[in-house]
Amino acid sequence: SKMVGSPARSVKAATTTSTPVEEEAAAGDGGGTKLSAWTSVRQERWEGELAVEGDLPLWLNGTYLRNGPGLWDAGDVAFHHLFDGYATLVRVSFSHGHATGAHRQIESDAYMAAKKHGRPVLREFSQCPEPGNLLDRVRDAVGLLSGAALTDNPNSTVLPLGDGRVMCLTETTKSSILIDPHTLDTVGKFEFTGKVGAMIQSAHPIVTEFEFLTLLPDLVRPGHLLVRMEAGSNERKVVGRVDCRGGPTPGWMHSFAVTEKYVVVPEMQLRYSSTSLLKSELAQFYAFHWLPASGSYMHVMCRSTGKTVASVEVPPFMAIHFINAYEEVGEEGQAAEVIVDCCEHYGDPAIIETLVLQGLRSFRGTDTLPDARVGRFRIPLDGSPSGELQTALDPEEHGRGIDMCNINRARLGKKYRYAYACGARRPCNFPNTLTKIDLVLRKAMSWHEEGALPSEPFFVARPGATDEDDGVVMSIVSAKDGGGFMVVLDAATFKEIARVRFPYGLPYGFHGCWIPAKN
Repeated sequence: SKMVGSPARSVKAATTTSTPVEEEAAAGDGGGTKLSAWTSVRQERWEGELAVEGDLPLWLNGTYLRNGPGLWDAGDVAFHHLFDGYATLVRVSFSHGHATGAHRQIESDAYMAAKKHGRPVLREFSQCPEPGNLLDRVRDAVGLLSGAALTDNPNSTVLPLGDGRVMCLTETTKSSILIDPHTLDTVGKFEFTGKVGAMIQSAHPIVTEFEFLTLLPDLVRPGHLLVRMEAGSNERKVVGRVDCRGGPTPGWMHSFAVTEKYVVVPEMQLRYSSTSLLKSELAQFYAFHWLPASGSYMHVMCRSTGKTVASVEVPPFMAIHFINAYEEVGEEGQAAEVIVDCCEHYGDPAIIETLVLQGLRSFRGTDTLPDARVGRFRIPLDGSPSGELQTALDPEEHGRGIDMCNINRARLGKKYRYAYACGARRPCNFPNTLTKIDLVLRKAMSWHEEGALPSEPFFVARPGATDEDDGVVMSIVSAKDGGGFMVVLDAATFKEIARVRFPYGLPYGFHGCWIPAKN
């Protein structure tokens, strides 16, 4: 379809109100920008047809889901950090050149309690509800020891489990919530079974049509448990354990990487603060301490046996998101080393403070985004005590900013060439381009629109494709004028081929998934 001019129609709506600071941000920054990215969603839910400009591929049939924070206030309480917002799902469904869309708040206990009481009740990333008295403090301590006082706000990831169920989650185990991918209804908590108990989990489990792999930090005996769950099952089984080599607690592990044979467990100097959790007080970096003396390590575990086959010290690093990993074969045909790529911030945790909402909303043209690169670890499997950390390509290729990376999922755990990410065109205070990285030619190309802010690019392969970049890349964008749209790029040329317009701008979101249409 060249143009689908159907006006957006609201079939469901429940209005929320903006806080004064959000209204000020939405009013502009003196340069005409009215980004919706950092403004709470104006409706709790919406569903309708979307106008398409350009040519959507006729083979693009399925549903894109994106999860992320959508509401940064509760009553008169305004949240402090990007990671605090209550989860909002966005759906864009494609069918033979047409598109429909929807968004809806996830009805977590944290969100529903905040609506009822007019204030946050459970602890969010940077938000510790003030206890009213000594009894409240005792209850908080007991609740945190059991995990009951931690949030279940699943505002990070959405993923299909391989058996038709779809889960949203973040870093607390209780945040694992099932949703209906069509209506966006909250189905209920995912009830894990088995004898594995943990309050904290990776926000990015590795999920295939056969299994669910994740890492669970152990705060009591510092280390990580590798657990596996078969598709269609709720039972988590321990595959193995790796002990931390430095620090009093495990390093923050938002995501991790896998190869065909191995699981790579990162251990960086940004470590969980048990004291912060138990006392319901903020640590140096909210729930974490930066402990350079504790060292940085990478551990490699066998996916099938759980045995640790390598544990090496590496240069200091700071990585929230890992991109991919694969095995490099030696002269004898055996894996000689593991290559692990990530969005690396030069061993500096400053990126966490960059994501404070006040700073994001008050951009005045000053270049404040910390530098980042595609960091490449080389982990030897011959028993060597140390590994390498290199820069995979010139950071100027992507504006010295890189995050929210995605790949062709068919290359997960295998040698790959392309990655799709949010890069930077400076000056900026947040990644503001969509960037295709070629790790063979060590080059990058970018899509950029002045004043706009794209979210994570997501790659969808053309059915039957053999080339790694044969498909499209899509991203939901907050426009300069306050509107919002999904941009669809040809993944090979990285040229825009279509826009799918929303009736209004949506808040910034984190991660997405693709659910193909049933034939």
